[in-house]
Amino acid sequence: MSEAGATAGRQTNTASASGSAGGDNTTTTFSERVRSQLRGNPIVILLVAGAASIAVIAALMMWASSPDYRVLYNNLDEADGGRIITELDSRGVPYRFSNNGQALMVPSDRVHPLRLYLAEQGLPRGGNVGLELMDDQAFGISQFAEQVNYQRGLEGELSSSIESLGPVEGARVHLSMAKPSVFIRDREPAKASVVLTLLPGRLLGDGQVSAIVHMVSSSVPELAPEDVSVVDQNGRLLSADTGGSDDLDGSQLEYLAEVERSYQQRIENILTPILGEDNVRAQVAAQVDFSQREETSERYGPNQPPNEAAVRSRQLSVSLDGENPLGTGIPGALSNTPPGTAPSPINQPDEEGEDGADGEGDEALRNLRQDDVVNYEVDRSIEHIQHRLGRIERLTAAVVVNYRQTVNEEGEQEQVPLSAEEVQQIEGLVRQSMGFSEARGDAIDVVNTPFADIEDDTPDAPEWWQRQDTLELAAQLGRYLLVALAALLLYLLILRPLIKRYTESPVMATATPGGALQTQVGDDEDEPDEDADSNDSEETYQKPKRRRKTSLYEHNLNDLREMAQEDPRMVAMIVRSWMNANE
Repeated sequence: MSEAGATAGRQTNTASASGSAGGDNTTTTFSERVRSQLRGNPIVILLVAGAASIAVIAALMMWASSPDYRVLYNNLDEADGGRIITELDSRGVPYRFSNNGQALMVPSDRVHPLRLYLAEQGLPRGGNVGLELMDDQAFGISQFAEQVNYQRGLEGELSSSIESLGPVEGARVHLSMAKPSVFIRDREPAKASVVLTLLPGRLLGDGQVSAIVHMVSSSVPELAPEDVSVVDQNGRLLSADTGGSDDLDGSQLEYLAEVERSYQQRIENILTPILGEDNVRAQVAAQVDFSQREETSERYGPNQPPNEAAVRSRQLSVSLDGENPLGTGIPGALSNTPPGTAPSPINQPDEEGEDGADGEGDEALRNLRQDDVVNYEVDRSIEHIQHRLGRIERLTAAVVVNYRQTVNEEGEQEQVPLSAEEVQQIEGLVRQSMGFSEARGDAIDVVNTPFADIEDDTPDAPEWWQRQDTLELAAQLGRYLLVALAALLLYLLILRPLIKRYTESPVMATATPGGALQTQVGDDEDEPDEDADSNDSEETYQKPKRRRKTSLYEHNLNDLREMAQEDPRMVAMIVRSWMNANE
């Protein structure tokens, strides 16, 4: 009966314990139940932690392996942007926008193939509509609309031609067509304005700007080159002012610099083999006349001697009127008889008044008239001279020669000045190389002086770790190293503690016959043996016990709490055994 009562009591205690445990479970919250379930299934926690770690590592790997984006096109208008995005979507190319939507970016390894493909499709058009605008004209279009379409097409064609130049990224052309009129004062010439958008870091030379000006002026009727204005994106006037300005333009300054550089190179090239590369310096200043002059002169020489002069014309007129008149009257034998010969001065009598003939010879001579007019060629010289533009008026050269490096008797290097004869020879070489002219007023000055030691400020070539390709490779490797470091930290700080916590040996709880509860974690040999004899226990008690660590005690206490929540029946049986042992 006692055993049956004990058994019934144990059953009653078990039921009461289970009932109390059931009441505790009903009072637990949902979070505590979930926590208890997770603690009861440690594999779930490990799976969740592993999945989270894998997701973080995958995200970091995607970030590290993400392509580098570069600009495909910049400053696209809406129409071209929509067409290009449609083409990219059809080809499955990822893209993104930057610079507040002004720049379209694609992976760097696909920039050039995409540009070629889009160029084949005629994209981007850039808003430049050429003469194809004239292909689809409506029937019955007015003359004004046709003229406007022609002007738009011509502007588009010129813009496309200018954009084909290397330094030009974009161009816009504005034309003001000529307005003819029957009245000259009402005629308006054509004018043009060109706005250029240059690539970053690129400039246009004067020759390129002149080429653009002449191309535009040659394409538009009645458009003079001086009526074309070229402006860059910064508002700077690029075209030269041809409105009669007397200032030097860029081409003249470049010509002056080229002349001086040419003479300088001549001098240094002839002296460098003699003195060494770093032992001679030369500078040349040129005075160039850029004025445009024309001269026309007409000179008349003095009269020349008759025998040497060229007769242009001669006119001789002789008139004779004496006493015996010429034959007159009725033609016949008598009238055709020649008159008598007039007495010459030699046949005249020596004495005046002889034979009553005083003054007859003088009267005959007074009636003799002779005119002789000779015209000579005029000695005239006409000379027309057109002076050459950019004529060199004067040259001045300054040459500096370093001391000669020699070795003295002690074997040390020292600088020795050149002799007067050597300096004179160098001056003669300079004269011959530059074409020295005394009539032109050229001047040369050769100075022999030691050069100062100047440190070379030329930047050295970058080391291998400073080159751009090395930096890019280092950045790429840095990404993967960061991913590896993040994975290592996830393992050491999260996964490893969880694995160690849920994979170690479970806590074993056993009830001793004396009613004591013994816990054992793994193969812990530090625990005293409860089943030993009393003598052994006394000896064990007398021996110094090893102090358990606080962390191990708390760990065992937490395990016991979790065990009580997970299996309340076992806890109730242990408590009942304690109660029975006390009875």
